Parts: sequence; structure tokens; C-alpha cells
Amino acid sequence: MAWTGQTRARAKINLTLHITRRRDDGYHDLESLVAFAGLGDELQLVENKQLSLVITGPEAAPLNDSSDNHIIKAATALAALKPGLKLGAFRLIKRLPIASGMGGGSADAAAALRLLARLNHLAPDDPALHQAAIQTGADVPVCVASQARMMRGIGEALGEPLILPRLFAVLVNPRQGSSTPAVFQAIGLEKGQTYKGPTHPAIASREPTARLLETLKQGRNDMQSAAIRLLPVIAEVEAALTALPDCRLARMSGSGATFFGLFDSCRSAALAAKLISHRHPEWWVKPTTID
Repeated sequence: MAWTGQTRARAKINLTLHITRRRDDGYHDLESLVAFAGLGDELQLVENKQLSLVITGPEAAPLNDSSDNHIIKAATALAALKPGLKLGAFRLIKRLPIASGMGGGSADAAAALRLLARLNHLAPDDPALHQAAIQTGADVPVCVASQARMMRGIGEALGEPLILPRLFAVLVNPRQGSSTPAVFQAIGLEKGQTYKGPTHPAIASREPTARLLETLKQGRNDMQSAAIRLLPVIAEVEAALTALPDCRLARMSGSGATFFGLFDSCRSAALAAKLISHRHPEWWVKPTTID
């Protein structure tokens, strides 16, 4: 019987996202506290001599070209670094909206690397996994372990894992994609230019929820204003969340267009999601946890 493995590709949430500067090569250096939601895509791998990918699920329709998927790119990158690597047939159940700021494609690629590591008996800290992740995309390295931590540089510099309290959240996406390159262009930093803004607050493991929320409020998402200028519906999402009296913090994740709203309990998050879904049935709205 062929080896079969399955894993969840958890949604990546940027609780903060500070831009520090635009580098001479045109990329932007970031400081971001990244955590992961309790929902995401599902990925299965069946050992096979041929590398392939089938995509199903409620958000599969826009992904009609599986050959250009991050899963294939990650597997190909790892195979180049590990000659003789066993490959197989991937099946992705796509549940996260694309171009949503939740790192769906990156989480899928990281999930593929985890499954290939299991199939080939590679250690979780094998340098080839990190290198293949970097080659695939900026958010892929942090998604490989899917543990909360600080992410710096263009995504390649990862801090030590952080133990965060479980946060009760609602994720809201207006079902309009936000282009990361377009948002960076709208921010308008010149090569070599430093972004002006307060430094990132210090984040410690095992902070109580109340203290973590206060720390998060000292942070920001430096892509949010530019994303709103390009896609004004994002401001409507923000307003819908901040209008709820129980919402402790609302902020955009990544380059948008998804916002997360933080609440005191699972019940209050579920009620908030129900209310927003009733008012905006055209939006993607999910209650979840983040940690």
C-alpha cells in the first residue's frame, strides 16, 4: 500500500506588521508577529513516482492552473536540493480565499514540505526544508512549523517560537483579492529608504491575554492604509468589526484584504461572526481561534 499522509495548512495571521525599510534590491524588510488560526486548507499526499496536484474545495475555482501552484514549486525546490527525493500525488482541499493576506498559498506550500519530510524521513530542522521554503515564497518559512513567532527580513529570519494565549477571533474577507506588489508600490518607499514609525513592541512568551492585547495595540500594520486606498471595501470591513462593542482589536492581516477582530470569548466571537454574516452575506466570515 502506498504511503499516505495528511496535514492542515493553518491560516497565517499577521498580528502586527511593521515595515522597517526598502532594501536596495527592491524588497521590503519587515518585523511581524505571526500567529496561526484554527482553520485552514487541508493537504493530502499519496506516494507516487509522478508529482501531481488536484485542487478541490469551496475556494478551488480561482486555482485552475495547478502547475503554477506553490505546492508544486515547493516540492520541486526540495527535490532539487535532495536528489532522489520521493514525491507523490497531492490533493488540496482549498478553504481559504486566495490573495487574502492569510498566507493560504504559503501555508499550502509549507504543508507540502512537511508531508514530503515525513515521507522521506527528513528531520523537521533539515536545512533543505528552510531553503526550499525561502525559494518558494516569503511567507513559507514561518508556515513550515506554524508556530507563533517574530518574522523579520523578507520572511527568512525567524525568531524563537512564542507561546501566546489563545485569542478568540473573527476573520472577515470581502472576497476581493489584494495585490501585495501593488500595496508595496502604493506605500512608495524608495530603495534604501527607512520607514518612519515607532519600533516594534517587545513580545514575550506566556503573556496574559490582557497584557498581550495592550502590546498588540502598540503595534500596527504598515500596509493597511495603502491597501485601503487601493481597495476601499477594506475600510468597510474594518468599520464592520470596530462597530461591534465587544471587539477588542481589529486589524488587517498581511497585505489584505482579510481583517481579524479579537474578542473576549468563543461565544462573543461566534455572535459577532453571525451578525457580520447577516449584514454582509457576500463576505467570507469565520469565527476561529488564533495562537
